[in-house]
Amino acid sequence: MRALLRAAAALALLTVWLLPAGRASAASYSVAMKGYAFSPASLSVPAGSTVTWTNYDTAPHDVKTTSGPLSIHSPMLNKGESWSFTFATAGSYGYVCTVHPDMTAGITVRAAAPAPTHSAEHVHTTVPRASSRPAHSSATHSAPAMTMPSPTPTPTASEAAVSQSAQPSPQSTPAPATTTTASTVRPLDPLLLLAGLVAGVAVLCLLLVGSRTARAREEEA
Repeated sequence: MRALLRAAAALALLTVWLLPAGRASAASYSVAMKGYAFSPASLSVPAGSTVTWTNYDTAPHDVKTTSGPLSIHSPMLNKGESWSFTFATAGSYGYVCTVHPDMTAGITVRAAAPAPTHSAEHVHTTVPRASSRPAHSSATHSAPAMTMPSPTPTPTASEAAVSQSAQPSPQSTPAPATTTTASTVRPLDPLLLLAGLVAGVAVLCLLLVGSRTARAREEEA
């Protein structure tokens, strides 16, 4: 019984640990105000990141942007104090300490990558349709010999029949292409399966504890 309870507790802790991992928060970055300079002086972060400035000098410092999509100005920070700001707008930010103008630095905020989209796959299949019109048989006729010269030769009956059969039939046009859309099947979320397994083990443990308690009461009675 104790082994089952320990296994259920371990699975529950594993589920709680995995769920936040799938929804990781934005990264955090630190900038030190030390030696009358910002360290690092140049920083590149993705959009949604939080930057924290900490003053390690005895003199007060602050953060004020000189360029960028947004205007930022922190309160005056004494030694040991910190201030944080979350950059949601992409762009290049330049900032300075208003008390010490020689303290300059910059932050580049990268735009977040778009989420991938699943497009349906289209398969085009062309099925030709046979003509229902029977082919013309060429009849063979013997034409009398022409002794009189003619500037333009007159086609014989067999040549006319052959030219007529060579013309394309209006009904032999191939049928339009049919489009088949292959549906995509979305796999099951492994976190949901793990949560269901934890719930099943917990219910089984509760049933075993209840049956053991009922049996103990019957023996005492």
